[in-house]
Amino acid sequence: MSPVTPDHPSRSGGLSADERPVDRAAPRRRVPAPRDGGSPRGRAPLAVAAGVAAGWAALTSYLPVAVVLGLVQLGEGPATLTGTLRTALAGWLLGHGVPLRTEAGPFGLVPLALTVLALWRLTRAGVHVSRAIGARGTRSPRRALTAAGAVGVGYALLGAFAALLVGTGGADVSPLRAAATCAVVGALGALVGAARITAVTELLATRIPPALRDGVHTGLVAGLLLLGAGAGAAGLAVATGGGDAADMIGAYRTGVAGQAGITLVSLAYAPNAAIWSTSYLLGPGFAVGTDTAVRTSEVSVGALPAVPLLAGLPRGPMDGLGAGLLAIPVLVGMVAGWLLTRRLVRLAAQERAVPRWGLLLASAAAAGPVAGVLLGAAAAISGGPLGGGRLAEVGPVAWQVGLVTTAVVAAGALLGAAATRVLTRAPA
Repeated sequence: MSPVTPDHPSRSGGLSADERPVDRAAPRRRVPAPRDGGSPRGRAPLAVAAGVAAGWAALTSYLPVAVVLGLVQLGEGPATLTGTLRTALAGWLLGHGVPLRTEAGPFGLVPLALTVLALWRLTRAGVHVSRAIGARGTRSPRRALTAAGAVGVGYALLGAFAALLVGTGGADVSPLRAAATCAVVGALGALVGAARITAVTELLATRIPPALRDGVHTGLVAGLLLLGAGAGAAGLAVATGGGDAADMIGAYRTGVAGQAGITLVSLAYAPNAAIWSTSYLLGPGFAVGTDTAVRTSEVSVGALPAVPLLAGLPRGPMDGLGAGLLAIPVLVGMVAGWLLTRRLVRLAAQERAVPRWGLLLASAAAAGPVAGVLLGAAAAISGGPLGGGRLAEVGPVAWQVGLVTTAVVAAGALLGAAATRVLTRAPA
């Protein structure tokens, strides 16, 4: 055969690839477009998605407990793997607010660091389930509630199963109480993630009155600043009593592994100490047993358990320079009011105006109740019994903390917002 030349066309008619006609009737592969904010390959049945997400959230919050308690039991002596895992399940349930019934009495002091970890994982579970059912960006409250409720149901089943396993050992846990508590915690945690990923939060932000929206934002800022101040004061107190804390840890005689585990257990209760310290700065204080009080004006405690976290308790009433700490809550409220005014000034500057007094004062006043609810709820979950008898009451009184926080933050925010507004120059 002779080579193909321009004078001798090939079977394709002598046309190059660019010159050949395109068969427009040829079938093309079609990719379905995503629906309802989800990807066509990422859809999954609600029950499957919720079960997998709830199980993964439970596992990732359970494993750290197993490791920490494994270190503690390793320091105390030989322990069976089954016993360690069962004890870790009891600790996991306690981190969700499920009380334990032991031979020494009820144990209900929740390690809030574990609670925060569990809520974070549940938030991610809500995000994953919402994506799996195609609800991303739909702004549908119904679909967000559906995803959160499904995660709550799956988490309730896991909580009841964990309670049954714990009940075969030492501690006694009510499966019904465990299921109900885990259902509430699971649904609330997942709802935060579902509302964010479905853009329901944006929908609510557009429908809430501006004064209330800014007040909620300012109140949350003030509450978090107060908790930060309390955490700093608690850390300073523990650092000051670091020698006593080290002696308490060394007195356990559990070896390096056991002492590391005890330290980690103490860190799990660090958020509790931060909330108690915040209550101390606000005035109501807290209790470390029945008929005890730790306030700026009074410190009345008896014999305390050898817990490193209690090494930073004050020795007596606050006086001298320490009394200046009492001004911290008011200053926090003023800072929140200043931030509120600065934010409103930036928004008003786009219209070459200044913030309206009515909106500013209403937002600052609303910040007080918001911060009060936040701190009151934190105080409520930070306390609990440490057994029967004298240690049946530990922690602050929630309604007192909420009431004082409301008054202090509202007054401070109003003062800070008004002063900043007066000193702010009108745009030219």
